[in-house]
Amino acid sequence: MGSLERRLVAILSGDVAGYSRLLAEDEPGTLAKLHRMFAEVIHPSLVQHRGRLVKTTGDGLLTEFSSAVDALLCAIAIQEGMPEGEESLILRIGLHLGEALIEDGDVFGDGVNVAARLESIAEPGGIALSEAIRENVAGRVEVEFEDAGLQDLKNLVRPIHVWRWTPSRKRVATARLSVPDKPSIAVLPFTNMSGDLEQEFLADGLTEAITAALSRIRAFFVIARNSSFVYKGRAVNVCEIGHDLGVAYVLEGSVQRAGAKVRITVQLVETGAGLHLWAETYDGAVDEIFDLQDRITAQVAGALRPSIQQAEIDRCLRKRPQDLYAYDHTMRALRDVWLLEKDAAARAIERLDLALSVDPDYPLALALAAWCWAQRSVYNWVEDIADAKDRALYLAERAAAHSTNDPLILTVLGAVHTFARNFGSARVLLERAISLDPNSAWALSRLGWLEVYSDRSNTAVELFEKSLRLSPLDPMNFNNFVGLASARQVAGDDAAAADLFIRALEERPNAHWIHRNLAPALLGCGRLEEARKSRAVLLEAYPGLTTARFREAMVFSPRVLSRISEQLRALGVPER
Repeated sequence: MGSLERRLVAILSGDVAGYSRLLAEDEPGTLAKLHRMFAEVIHPSLVQHRGRLVKTTGDGLLTEFSSAVDALLCAIAIQEGMPEGEESLILRIGLHLGEALIEDGDVFGDGVNVAARLESIAEPGGIALSEAIRENVAGRVEVEFEDAGLQDLKNLVRPIHVWRWTPSRKRVATARLSVPDKPSIAVLPFTNMSGDLEQEFLADGLTEAITAALSRIRAFFVIARNSSFVYKGRAVNVCEIGHDLGVAYVLEGSVQRAGAKVRITVQLVETGAGLHLWAETYDGAVDEIFDLQDRITAQVAGALRPSIQQAEIDRCLRKRPQDLYAYDHTMRALRDVWLLEKDAAARAIERLDLALSVDPDYPLALALAAWCWAQRSVYNWVEDIADAKDRALYLAERAAAHSTNDPLILTVLGAVHTFARNFGSARVLLERAISLDPNSAWALSRLGWLEVYSDRSNTAVELFEKSLRLSPLDPMNFNNFVGLASARQVAGDDAAAADLFIRALEERPNAHWIHRNLAPALLGCGRLEEARKSRAVLLEAYPGLTTARFREAMVFSPRVLSRISEQLRALGVPER
Protein backbone atom coordinates (compact mmCIF):
# COMPACT_ATOMS: atom_id res chain seq x y z
CA MET A 1 0.00 0.00 0.00
CA GLY A 2 1.34 3.47 -0.93
CA SER A 3 1.48 6.56 1.25
CA LEU A 4 -1.85 8.18 2.11
CA GLU A 5 -2.14 11.97 1.94
CA ARG A 6 -5.10 14.15 2.86
CA ARG A 7 -5.41 17.60 1.27
CA LEU A 8 -7.82 20.24 0.00
CA VAL A 9 -8.24 19.96 -3.79
CA ALA A 10 -10.56 21.16 -6.53
CA ILE A 11 -12.10 18.18 -8.31
CA LEU A 12 -13.40 18.21 -11.90
CA SER A 13 -15.60 15.27 -12.90
CA GLY A 14 -16.89 15.03 -16.47
CA ASP A 15 -18.69 12.66 -18.80
CA VAL A 16 -20.29 12.62 -22.26
CA ALA A 17 -24.03 13.28 -22.28
CA GLY A 18 -26.04 10.52 -23.96
CA TYR A 19 -22.96 8.31 -24.37
CA SER A 20 -24.86 5.00 -24.29
CA ARG A 21 -27.24 6.15 -27.03
CA LEU A 22 -24.35 7.41 -29.16
CA LEU A 23 -22.52 4.09 -28.78
CA ALA A 24 -25.65 2.17 -29.73
CA GLU A 25 -26.05 4.29 -32.87
CA ASP A 26 -22.41 4.34 -34.02
CA GLU A 27 -19.83 2.70 -31.77
CA PRO A 28 -16.69 3.13 -33.98
CA GLY A 29 -17.53 6.75 -34.82
CA THR A 30 -18.31 7.65 -31.21
CA LEU A 31 -15.06 6.14 -29.92
CA ALA A 32 -13.07 8.02 -32.58
CA LYS A 33 -14.72 11.30 -31.54
CA LEU A 34 -14.00 10.52 -27.88
CA HIS A 35 -10.29 10.02 -28.58
CA ARG A 36 -10.13 13.28 -30.55
CA MET A 37 -11.92 15.13 -27.75
CA PHE A 38 -9.29 14.05 -25.22
CA ALA A 39 -6.37 14.75 -27.55
CA GLU A 40 -7.52 18.08 -28.99
CA VAL A 41 -9.53 19.69 -26.17
CA ILE A 42 -9.19 18.09 -22.75
CA HIS A 43 -5.45 17.39 -22.48
CA PRO A 44 -4.37 20.84 -23.80
CA SER A 45 -6.78 22.54 -21.37
CA LEU A 46 -5.44 20.54 -18.43
CA VAL A 47 -1.85 21.48 -19.32
CA GLN A 48 -2.75 25.16 -19.69
CA HIS A 49 -4.54 25.30 -16.31
CA ARG A 50 -2.18 23.06 -14.31
CA GLY A 51 -4.63 20.23 -13.82
CA ARG A 52 -3.76 16.57 -13.28
CA LEU A 53 -5.72 13.81 -14.98
CA VAL A 54 -6.35 11.25 -12.26
CA LYS A 55 -8.14 8.68 -14.43
CA THR A 56 -10.56 8.13 -17.27
CA THR A 57 -13.62 5.88 -17.09
CA GLY A 58 -14.78 5.13 -20.61
CA ASP A 59 -16.52 8.37 -21.52
CA GLY A 60 -15.65 10.08 -18.21
CA LEU A 61 -12.68 11.78 -16.57
CA LEU A 62 -11.58 12.74 -13.06
CA THR A 63 -9.02 15.50 -12.58
CA GLU A 64 -7.59 17.45 -9.64
CA PHE A 65 -6.34 21.02 -9.25
CA SER A 66 -4.61 22.84 -6.40
CA SER A 67 -6.62 25.97 -7.30
CA ALA A 68 -10.40 26.38 -7.60
CA VAL A 69 -9.82 29.17 -10.12
CA ASP A 70 -7.71 26.91 -12.32
CA ALA A 71 -10.36 24.16 -12.09
CA LEU A 72 -13.17 26.52 -13.11
CA LEU A 73 -11.23 28.15 -15.95
CA CYS A 74 -10.18 24.72 -17.24
CA ALA A 75 -13.80 23.49 -17.17
CA ILE A 76 -14.93 26.58 -19.08
CA ALA A 77 -12.06 26.20 -21.58
CA ILE A 78 -13.06 22.58 -22.21
CA GLN A 79 -16.73 23.42 -22.75
CA GLU A 80 -15.99 26.41 -24.98
CA GLY A 81 -13.36 24.45 -26.89
CA MET A 82 -15.70 21.59 -27.80
CA PRO A 83 -16.67 21.57 -31.51
CA GLU A 84 -20.26 22.49 -32.31
CA GLY A 85 -22.80 20.64 -34.42
CA GLU A 86 -25.18 17.72 -34.24
CA GLU A 87 -22.37 15.19 -34.71
CA SER A 88 -20.28 16.53 -31.80
CA LEU A 89 -19.94 15.02 -28.35
CA ILE A 90 -21.29 17.12 -25.48
CA LEU A 91 -19.77 17.07 -21.98
CA ARG A 92 -21.33 17.53 -18.57
CA ILE A 93 -18.96 18.75 -15.85
CA GLY A 94 -19.19 18.85 -12.05
CA LEU A 95 -16.82 20.94 -9.89
CA HIS A 96 -16.24 20.81 -6.13
CA LEU A 97 -13.63 22.07 -3.68
CA GLY A 98 -13.17 19.73 -0.75
CA GLU A 99 -10.93 17.43 1.22
CA ALA A 100 -9.71 14.33 -0.56
CA LEU A 101 -7.46 11.35 0.09
CA ILE A 102 -4.54 10.83 -2.31
CA GLU A 103 -2.97 7.39 -2.57
CA ASP A 104 -0.62 6.24 -5.33
CA GLY A 105 -1.89 9.02 -7.58
CA ASP A 106 -5.57 8.12 -7.16
CA VAL A 107 -8.06 10.42 -5.43
CA PHE A 108 -10.79 9.30 -3.04
CA GLY A 109 -13.19 10.72 -0.52
CA ASP A 110 -16.15 13.01 -0.08
CA GLY A 111 -14.80 15.67 -2.43
CA VAL A 112 -14.75 13.21 -5.31
CA ASN A 113 -18.25 11.93 -4.52
CA VAL A 114 -19.71 15.44 -4.50
CA ALA A 115 -18.06 16.33 -7.84
CA ALA A 116 -19.44 13.14 -9.41
CA ARG A 117 -22.96 13.87 -8.14
CA LEU A 118 -22.74 17.42 -9.48
CA GLU A 119 -21.67 16.09 -12.87
CA SER A 120 -24.76 13.87 -12.99
CA ILE A 121 -27.09 16.90 -12.71
CA ALA A 122 -25.10 19.24 -14.98
CA GLU A 123 -26.76 20.40 -18.19
CA PRO A 124 -25.19 19.00 -21.38
CA GLY A 125 -22.56 21.53 -22.43
CA GLY A 126 -22.62 23.18 -18.98
CA ILE A 127 -21.05 23.02 -15.53
CA ALA A 128 -22.63 22.36 -12.12
CA LEU A 129 -20.48 23.64 -9.25
CA SER A 130 -20.72 23.67 -5.49
CA GLU A 131 -21.00 26.69 -3.21
CA ALA A 132 -17.41 25.97 -2.10
CA ILE A 133 -16.12 26.59 -5.64
CA ARG A 134 -18.25 29.71 -6.14
CA GLU A 135 -17.13 31.26 -2.84
CA ASN A 136 -13.47 30.57 -3.60
CA VAL A 137 -13.54 32.17 -7.07
CA ALA A 138 -15.76 35.14 -6.13
CA GLY A 139 -14.06 38.40 -7.11
CA ARG A 140 -11.23 36.52 -8.83
CA VAL A 141 -12.92 35.61 -12.12
CA GLU A 142 -15.52 37.45 -14.19
CA VAL A 143 -17.93 34.57 -14.65
CA GLU A 144 -21.71 34.62 -14.20
CA PHE A 145 -23.44 31.74 -12.43
CA GLU A 146 -27.09 30.74 -12.07
CA ASP A 147 -28.25 29.85 -8.56
CA ALA A 148 -29.85 26.37 -8.64
CA GLY A 149 -30.47 26.30 -4.88
CA LEU A 150 -30.08 23.47 -2.38
CA GLN A 151 -30.34 20.03 -3.91
CA ASP A 152 -30.41 16.54 -2.42
CA LEU A 153 -27.93 14.42 -4.37
CA LYS A 154 -27.63 10.64 -4.48
CA ASN A 155 -25.65 9.03 -1.62
CA LEU A 156 -24.90 12.39 0.06
CA VAL A 157 -26.13 12.88 3.61
CA ARG A 158 -26.52 16.66 3.30
CA PRO A 159 -28.01 18.88 0.59
CA ILE A 160 -25.56 20.78 -1.64
CA HIS A 161 -25.99 24.39 -2.74
CA VAL A 162 -25.60 24.13 -6.52
CA TRP A 163 -24.66 26.81 -9.04
CA ARG A 164 -24.69 26.45 -12.82
CA TRP A 165 -22.59 27.87 -15.64
CA THR A 166 -23.89 27.79 -19.22
CA PRO A 167 -21.96 28.89 -22.33
CA SER A 168 -22.93 32.30 -23.68
CA ARG A 169 -23.12 30.89 -27.20
CA LYS A 170 -25.91 28.47 -28.00
CA ARG A 171 -24.71 24.89 -28.29
CA VAL A 172 -26.33 22.01 -30.17
CA ALA A 173 -26.45 19.56 -27.31
CA THR A 174 -27.34 15.92 -27.25
CA ALA A 175 -31.12 15.96 -27.33
CA ARG A 176 -32.51 16.09 -23.83
CA LEU A 177 -36.08 15.00 -23.98
CA SER A 178 -38.61 16.78 -21.83
CA VAL A 179 -40.17 14.72 -19.06
CA PRO A 180 -43.93 14.16 -19.63
CA ASP A 181 -46.49 15.65 -17.24
CA LYS A 182 -47.51 12.21 -16.00
CA PRO A 183 -45.50 9.43 -14.27
CA SER A 184 -42.82 8.36 -16.74
CA ILE A 185 -40.69 5.23 -16.44
CA ALA A 186 -38.25 2.98 -18.26
CA VAL A 187 -37.92 -0.67 -17.26
CA LEU A 188 -34.26 -1.58 -17.71
CA PRO A 189 -33.27 -5.11 -18.76
CA PHE A 190 -33.15 -7.28 -15.67
CA THR A 191 -29.73 -8.80 -14.94
CA ASN A 192 -29.34 -12.57 -15.09
CA MET A 193 -27.52 -13.50 -11.86
CA SER A 194 -27.73 -17.25 -12.39
CA GLY A 195 -24.33 -17.64 -14.02
CA ASP A 196 -26.05 -19.59 -16.79
CA LEU A 197 -26.52 -17.86 -20.14
CA GLU A 198 -29.37 -20.26 -20.88
CA GLN A 199 -31.38 -18.43 -18.19
CA GLU A 200 -31.01 -15.09 -19.97
CA PHE A 201 -34.49 -15.52 -21.45
CA LEU A 202 -35.99 -15.50 -17.96
CA ALA A 203 -34.58 -12.03 -17.22
CA ASP A 204 -35.53 -10.69 -20.66
CA GLY A 205 -39.02 -12.13 -20.41
CA LEU A 206 -39.57 -10.48 -17.04
CA THR A 207 -38.49 -7.11 -18.46
CA GLU A 208 -40.76 -7.56 -21.47
CA ALA A 209 -43.78 -8.53 -19.39
CA ILE A 210 -43.51 -5.71 -16.85
CA THR A 211 -42.94 -3.13 -19.59
CA ALA A 212 -45.96 -4.38 -21.53
CA ALA A 213 -48.20 -4.35 -18.46
CA LEU A 214 -47.20 -0.87 -17.27
CA SER A 215 -47.51 0.60 -20.76
CA ARG A 216 -51.18 -0.36 -20.88
CA ILE A 217 -51.98 1.82 -17.86
CA ARG A 218 -53.12 5.06 -19.45
CA ALA A 219 -51.96 7.22 -16.54
CA PHE A 220 -48.31 6.36 -17.26
CA PHE A 221 -45.72 7.23 -19.91
CA VAL A 222 -43.63 4.11 -20.49
CA ILE A 223 -40.58 3.84 -22.72
CA ALA A 224 -40.81 0.96 -25.21
CA ARG A 225 -38.80 -2.17 -24.45
CA ASN A 226 -36.56 -1.85 -27.53
CA SER A 227 -35.12 1.44 -26.26
CA SER A 228 -34.62 0.10 -22.73
CA PHE A 229 -32.77 -2.94 -24.07
CA VAL A 230 -30.06 -0.64 -25.48
CA TYR A 231 -28.72 -0.55 -21.91
CA LYS A 232 -28.53 -4.33 -21.55
CA GLY A 233 -25.18 -5.40 -20.09
CA ARG A 234 -24.01 -1.82 -19.50
CA ALA A 235 -23.34 0.00 -16.26
CA VAL A 236 -25.02 3.37 -16.88
CA ASN A 237 -25.83 6.20 -14.50
CA VAL A 238 -29.61 6.36 -14.03
CA CYS A 239 -29.46 10.16 -14.25
CA GLU A 240 -28.00 9.79 -17.75
CA ILE A 241 -30.79 7.36 -18.63
CA GLY A 242 -33.28 9.96 -17.44
CA HIS A 243 -31.66 12.51 -19.79
CA ASP A 244 -31.50 10.09 -22.73
CA LEU A 245 -35.05 8.81 -22.46
CA GLY A 246 -36.82 11.75 -20.86
CA VAL A 247 -38.26 9.82 -17.91
CA ALA A 248 -38.55 10.54 -14.19
CA TYR A 249 -38.18 6.94 -12.98
CA VAL A 250 -36.23 3.81 -13.79
CA LEU A 251 -37.02 0.27 -12.66
CA GLU A 252 -33.99 -2.00 -12.48
CA GLY A 253 -33.54 -5.48 -11.10
CA SER A 254 -32.02 -8.93 -11.26
CA VAL A 255 -33.16 -12.54 -11.55
CA GLN A 256 -31.40 -15.52 -9.99
CA ARG A 257 -32.51 -19.08 -10.64
CA ALA A 258 -31.36 -22.10 -8.66
CA GLY A 259 -33.05 -25.28 -9.78
CA ALA A 260 -36.80 -24.82 -9.42
CA LYS A 261 -36.43 -21.70 -7.28
CA VAL A 262 -36.15 -18.12 -8.45
CA ARG A 263 -35.29 -14.86 -6.68
CA ILE A 264 -36.17 -11.48 -8.22
CA THR A 265 -34.78 -8.25 -6.80
CA VAL A 266 -36.14 -4.90 -8.02
CA GLN A 267 -35.62 -1.25 -7.16
CA LEU A 268 -37.33 1.92 -8.28
CA VAL A 269 -35.03 4.91 -8.81
CA GLU A 270 -35.85 8.57 -9.39
CA THR A 271 -33.61 9.81 -12.20
CA GLY A 272 -33.33 13.49 -11.29
CA ALA A 273 -30.94 12.94 -8.38
CA GLY A 274 -30.60 9.16 -8.51
CA LEU A 275 -32.68 8.64 -5.36
CA HIS A 276 -33.76 5.06 -4.57
CA LEU A 277 -37.47 5.11 -3.73
CA TRP A 278 -37.88 1.48 -2.74
CA ALA A 279 -36.42 -1.99 -3.22
CA GLU A 280 -38.00 -5.41 -2.84
CA THR A 281 -37.03 -9.07 -3.15
CA TYR A 282 -39.45 -11.72 -4.40
CA ASP A 283 -38.85 -15.45 -3.89
CA GLY A 284 -40.80 -18.26 -5.48
CA ALA A 285 -40.79 -21.27 -7.76
CA VAL A 286 -39.99 -20.95 -11.47
CA ASP A 287 -43.50 -22.02 -12.38
CA GLU A 288 -44.78 -19.07 -10.32
CA ILE A 289 -42.86 -16.56 -12.45
CA PHE A 290 -46.04 -15.05 -13.89
CA ASP A 291 -47.52 -14.45 -10.43
CA LEU A 292 -44.26 -12.80 -9.35
CA GLN A 293 -44.18 -10.46 -12.35
CA ASP A 294 -47.81 -9.49 -11.71
CA ARG A 295 -46.95 -8.61 -8.09
CA ILE A 296 -44.01 -6.50 -9.24
CA THR A 297 -46.19 -4.68 -11.78
CA ALA A 298 -48.79 -3.92 -9.14
CA GLN A 299 -46.20 -2.58 -6.69
CA VAL A 300 -44.53 -0.37 -9.32
CA ALA A 301 -47.91 0.97 -10.44
CA GLY A 302 -48.90 1.71 -6.85
CA ALA A 303 -45.63 3.54 -6.20
CA LEU A 304 -45.98 5.71 -9.31
CA ARG A 305 -49.67 6.46 -8.89
CA PRO A 306 -51.16 5.35 -5.55
CA SER A 307 -54.68 5.94 -6.84
CA ILE A 308 -54.36 3.22 -9.52
CA GLN A 309 -57.09 0.65 -9.03
CA GLN A 310 -56.27 -3.05 -8.87
CA ALA A 311 -58.91 -3.62 -11.56
CA GLU A 312 -56.90 -1.49 -13.98
CA ILE A 313 -53.72 -3.41 -13.18
CA ASP A 314 -55.53 -6.72 -13.68
CA ARG A 315 -56.90 -5.53 -17.02
CA CYS A 316 -53.43 -4.76 -18.36
CA LEU A 317 -51.98 -8.26 -17.85
CA ARG A 318 -51.47 -10.52 -20.84
CA LYS A 319 -52.91 -13.96 -21.34
CA ARG A 320 -50.40 -16.49 -19.99
CA PRO A 321 -48.99 -19.46 -21.86
CA GLN A 322 -50.16 -22.89 -20.82
CA ASP A 323 -46.61 -24.22 -20.67
CA LEU A 324 -43.36 -22.64 -19.49
CA TYR A 325 -41.45 -24.20 -22.40
CA ALA A 326 -43.66 -22.31 -24.86
CA TYR A 327 -42.83 -19.12 -22.98
CA ASP A 328 -39.12 -20.04 -23.06
CA HIS A 329 -39.03 -20.47 -26.85
CA THR A 330 -41.07 -17.30 -27.41
CA MET A 331 -38.75 -15.16 -25.27
CA ARG A 332 -35.72 -16.56 -27.08
CA ALA A 333 -37.31 -15.54 -30.39
CA LEU A 334 -38.01 -11.93 -29.37
CA ARG A 335 -34.71 -10.37 -30.39
CA ASP A 336 -34.86 -11.87 -33.88
CA VAL A 337 -38.51 -10.88 -34.32
CA TRP A 338 -37.69 -7.17 -34.13
CA LEU A 339 -34.53 -7.07 -36.25
CA LEU A 340 -36.43 -6.87 -39.58
CA GLU A 341 -33.77 -9.03 -41.26
CA LYS A 342 -34.33 -12.06 -43.47
CA ASP A 343 -32.21 -14.58 -41.53
CA ALA A 344 -33.42 -13.26 -38.18
CA ALA A 345 -37.06 -13.72 -39.20
CA ALA A 346 -36.30 -17.30 -40.23
CA ARG A 347 -34.66 -18.02 -36.86
CA ALA A 348 -37.59 -16.48 -35.03
CA ILE A 349 -40.11 -18.58 -36.96
CA GLU A 350 -38.20 -21.76 -36.02
CA ARG A 351 -38.33 -20.82 -32.32
CA LEU A 352 -41.98 -19.81 -32.47
CA ASP A 353 -42.92 -23.02 -34.25
CA LEU A 354 -41.36 -24.90 -31.31
CA ALA A 355 -43.39 -22.80 -28.88
CA LEU A 356 -46.59 -23.49 -30.81
CA SER A 357 -45.85 -27.22 -30.97
CA VAL A 358 -45.98 -27.18 -27.15
CA ASP A 359 -48.85 -24.67 -26.76
CA PRO A 360 -50.73 -24.24 -30.08
CA ASP A 361 -53.00 -21.53 -28.63
CA TYR A 362 -50.35 -19.27 -27.06
CA PRO A 363 -51.46 -15.84 -28.38
CA LEU A 364 -48.09 -14.08 -28.14
CA ALA A 365 -46.28 -16.80 -30.07
CA LEU A 366 -49.01 -16.82 -32.73
CA ALA A 367 -48.83 -13.04 -33.09
CA LEU A 368 -45.05 -12.88 -33.35
CA ALA A 369 -45.03 -15.70 -35.92
CA ALA A 370 -47.63 -13.79 -37.92
CA TRP A 371 -45.45 -10.69 -37.89
CA CYS A 372 -42.43 -12.66 -39.14
CA TRP A 373 -44.45 -14.06 -42.04
CA ALA A 374 -45.72 -10.55 -42.79
CA GLN A 375 -42.10 -9.34 -42.97
CA ARG A 376 -41.35 -12.10 -45.47
CA SER A 377 -44.14 -10.88 -47.72
CA VAL A 378 -43.56 -7.13 -47.67
CA TYR A 379 -39.75 -7.28 -47.90
CA ASN A 380 -39.68 -9.74 -50.85
CA TRP A 381 -37.99 -12.49 -48.82
CA VAL A 382 -40.00 -15.38 -50.31
CA GLU A 383 -40.93 -16.49 -53.79
CA ASP A 384 -44.62 -16.88 -53.01
CA ILE A 385 -45.63 -13.50 -51.57
CA ALA A 386 -49.34 -14.31 -51.57
CA ASP A 387 -48.76 -17.47 -49.52
CA ALA A 388 -46.71 -15.52 -46.92
CA LYS A 389 -49.52 -12.98 -46.59
CA ASP A 390 -52.09 -15.75 -46.15
CA ARG A 391 -50.01 -17.43 -43.42
CA ALA A 392 -49.54 -14.13 -41.62
CA LEU A 393 -53.27 -13.41 -41.66
CA TYR A 394 -54.15 -16.95 -40.49
CA LEU A 395 -51.75 -16.81 -37.52
CA ALA A 396 -52.74 -13.27 -36.55
CA GLU A 397 -56.44 -14.09 -36.54
CA ARG A 398 -55.82 -17.18 -34.39
CA ALA A 399 -53.89 -15.00 -31.90
CA ALA A 400 -56.69 -12.44 -31.78
CA ALA A 401 -59.30 -15.16 -31.25
CA HIS A 402 -57.52 -16.22 -28.03
CA SER A 403 -56.67 -12.73 -26.76
CA THR A 404 -59.06 -10.04 -27.93
CA ASN A 405 -57.64 -7.09 -25.98
CA ASP A 406 -53.87 -7.47 -26.24
CA PRO A 407 -52.44 -4.35 -27.95
CA LEU A 408 -49.47 -6.17 -29.48
CA ILE A 409 -51.73 -8.83 -31.02
CA LEU A 410 -54.11 -6.18 -32.34
CA THR A 411 -51.14 -4.31 -33.81
CA VAL A 412 -49.90 -7.44 -35.59
CA LEU A 413 -53.34 -8.12 -36.96
CA GLY A 414 -53.63 -4.48 -38.05
CA ALA A 415 -50.24 -4.66 -39.78
CA VAL A 416 -51.17 -7.88 -41.57
CA HIS A 417 -54.46 -6.39 -42.77
CA THR A 418 -52.48 -3.36 -43.96
CA PHE A 419 -50.24 -5.58 -46.08
CA ALA A 420 -53.37 -7.30 -47.43
CA ARG A 421 -54.68 -3.80 -48.34
CA ASN A 422 -57.66 -4.17 -46.01
CA PHE A 423 -57.16 -0.60 -44.83
CA GLY A 424 -60.52 -0.20 -43.07
CA SER A 425 -60.01 -3.25 -40.86
CA ALA A 426 -56.39 -2.29 -40.27
CA ARG A 427 -57.33 1.17 -39.04
CA VAL A 428 -59.93 -0.15 -36.58
CA LEU A 429 -57.43 -2.66 -35.16
CA LEU A 430 -54.52 -0.24 -34.87
CA GLU A 431 -56.60 2.52 -33.31
CA ARG A 432 -58.00 -0.04 -30.85
CA ALA A 433 -54.43 -1.11 -29.97
CA ILE A 434 -53.42 2.50 -29.28
CA SER A 435 -56.53 3.13 -27.17
CA LEU A 436 -55.56 0.12 -25.03
CA ASP A 437 -51.86 0.99 -24.95
CA PRO A 438 -51.16 4.67 -25.61
CA ASN A 439 -47.45 3.94 -24.99
CA SER A 440 -47.14 1.48 -27.87
CA ALA A 441 -44.44 2.96 -30.09
CA TRP A 442 -44.87 0.11 -32.54
CA ALA A 443 -48.65 0.53 -32.87
CA LEU A 444 -48.14 4.24 -33.57
CA SER A 445 -45.50 3.38 -36.16
CA ARG A 446 -47.76 0.85 -37.89
CA LEU A 447 -50.59 3.41 -37.96
CA GLY A 448 -48.09 5.85 -39.46
CA TRP A 449 -47.40 3.35 -42.23
CA LEU A 450 -51.12 2.93 -42.85
CA GLU A 451 -51.37 6.70 -43.31
CA VAL A 452 -48.45 6.58 -45.76
CA TYR A 453 -50.22 3.91 -47.80
CA SER A 454 -53.40 6.00 -47.65
CA ASP A 455 -51.54 9.08 -49.03
CA ARG A 456 -51.97 11.01 -45.75
CA SER A 457 -48.38 12.20 -45.44
CA ASN A 458 -48.78 14.88 -42.78
CA THR A 459 -50.64 12.60 -40.36
CA ALA A 460 -48.06 9.87 -40.98
CA VAL A 461 -45.20 12.20 -40.01
CA GLU A 462 -46.93 13.08 -36.70
CA LEU A 463 -47.36 9.41 -35.83
CA PHE A 464 -43.76 8.47 -36.65
CA GLU A 465 -42.53 11.37 -34.51
CA LYS A 466 -44.68 10.19 -31.58
CA SER A 467 -43.27 6.70 -31.99
CA LEU A 468 -39.72 8.06 -31.92
CA ARG A 469 -40.44 9.91 -28.67
CA LEU A 470 -41.81 6.80 -26.96
CA SER A 471 -38.79 4.77 -27.99
CA PRO A 472 -35.93 7.21 -28.66
CA LEU A 473 -33.13 4.60 -28.61
CA ASP A 474 -35.01 1.83 -30.41
CA PRO A 475 -32.73 -0.11 -32.80
CA MET A 476 -35.82 -0.47 -34.98
CA ASN A 477 -36.16 3.29 -35.32
CA PHE A 478 -34.48 3.08 -38.71
CA ASN A 479 -37.88 1.83 -39.88
CA ASN A 480 -39.50 5.01 -38.55
CA PHE A 481 -37.02 6.98 -40.66
CA VAL A 482 -38.00 4.82 -43.65
CA GLY A 483 -41.60 5.72 -42.82
CA LEU A 484 -40.80 9.44 -42.65
CA ALA A 485 -38.96 9.13 -45.96
CA SER A 486 -41.87 7.28 -47.56
CA ALA A 487 -44.26 9.99 -46.38
CA ARG A 488 -42.10 12.56 -48.21
CA GLN A 489 -41.97 10.30 -51.27
CA VAL A 490 -45.76 9.96 -51.30
CA ALA A 491 -46.00 13.76 -51.11
CA GLY A 492 -43.71 14.04 -54.15
CA ASP A 493 -40.68 15.46 -52.28
CA ASP A 494 -38.04 13.04 -53.57
CA ALA A 495 -35.12 15.15 -52.33
CA ALA A 496 -36.23 15.04 -48.69
CA ALA A 497 -37.22 11.38 -49.09
CA ALA A 498 -33.80 10.41 -50.40
CA ASP A 499 -32.00 12.03 -47.46
CA LEU A 500 -34.22 10.23 -44.96
CA PHE A 501 -33.83 6.86 -46.71
CA ILE A 502 -30.05 7.36 -46.54
CA ARG A 503 -30.36 8.23 -42.84
CA ALA A 504 -32.20 4.95 -42.28
CA LEU A 505 -29.51 3.00 -44.15
CA GLU A 506 -26.80 4.61 -42.04
CA GLU A 507 -28.48 3.05 -39.01
CA ARG A 508 -29.15 -0.33 -40.70
CA PRO A 509 -26.83 -0.73 -43.73
CA ASN A 510 -27.94 -4.31 -44.45
CA ALA A 511 -31.62 -3.37 -44.84
CA HIS A 512 -31.22 -3.65 -48.61
CA TRP A 513 -34.98 -3.53 -49.19
CA ILE A 514 -34.79 0.23 -48.53
CA HIS A 515 -33.10 0.61 -51.95
CA ARG A 516 -36.44 -0.27 -53.57
CA ASN A 517 -37.49 3.25 -52.59
CA LEU A 518 -34.15 5.03 -52.33
CA ALA A 519 -33.06 4.44 -55.94
CA PRO A 520 -36.29 5.93 -57.40
CA ALA A 521 -36.16 8.87 -54.97
CA LEU A 522 -32.55 9.64 -55.96
CA LEU A 523 -33.54 9.52 -59.61
CA GLY A 524 -36.53 11.76 -58.95
CA CYS A 525 -34.38 14.50 -57.40
CA GLY A 526 -31.73 14.36 -60.13
CA ARG A 527 -28.99 12.46 -58.26
CA LEU A 528 -28.48 10.03 -61.14
CA GLU A 529 -25.09 8.59 -60.22
CA GLU A 530 -26.24 7.84 -56.66
CA ALA A 531 -29.44 6.34 -58.04
CA ARG A 532 -27.45 3.93 -60.21
CA LYS A 533 -25.33 2.85 -57.25
CA SER A 534 -28.45 2.28 -55.17
CA ARG A 535 -30.02 0.26 -58.00
CA ALA A 536 -26.85 -1.91 -58.16
CA VAL A 537 -27.11 -2.72 -54.45
CA LEU A 538 -30.81 -3.48 -54.89
CA LEU A 539 -30.33 -5.89 -57.78
CA GLU A 540 -27.43 -7.64 -56.05
CA ALA A 541 -29.66 -8.27 -53.01
CA TYR A 542 -32.71 -9.12 -55.17
CA PRO A 543 -31.32 -10.56 -58.42
CA GLY A 544 -34.76 -11.55 -59.71
CA LEU A 545 -36.53 -8.33 -58.85
CA THR A 546 -39.03 -6.94 -61.33
CA THR A 547 -41.32 -3.96 -61.09
CA ALA A 548 -44.24 -6.43 -61.13
CA ARG A 549 -42.90 -8.17 -57.99
CA PHE A 550 -42.25 -4.79 -56.44
CA ARG A 551 -45.90 -3.82 -56.89
CA GLU A 552 -47.07 -7.20 -55.55
CA ALA A 553 -45.12 -6.79 -52.29
CA MET A 554 -45.57 -3.06 -51.70
CA VAL A 555 -48.72 -1.45 -50.33
CA PHE A 556 -48.58 2.13 -51.63
CA SER A 557 -51.54 3.64 -53.44
CA PRO A 558 -51.84 2.88 -57.19
CA ARG A 559 -50.73 6.45 -57.95
CA VAL A 560 -47.53 6.14 -55.94
CA LEU A 561 -46.82 2.58 -57.07
CA SER A 562 -47.12 3.65 -60.70
CA ARG A 563 -44.71 6.56 -60.25
CA ILE A 564 -42.08 4.52 -58.37
CA SER A 565 -42.39 1.66 -60.86
CA GLU A 566 -41.73 4.06 -63.73
CA GLN A 567 -38.63 5.33 -61.96
CA LEU A 568 -37.40 1.76 -61.37
CA ARG A 569 -37.92 0.94 -65.05
CA ALA A 570 -35.99 4.08 -66.00
CA LEU A 571 -33.12 2.71 -63.88
CA GLY A 572 -33.15 -0.59 -65.74
CA VAL A 573 -35.31 -2.79 -63.49
CA PRO A 574 -37.36 -5.01 -65.84
CA GLU A 575 -41.15 -5.11 -65.77
CA ARG A 576 -41.30 -8.95 -65.62
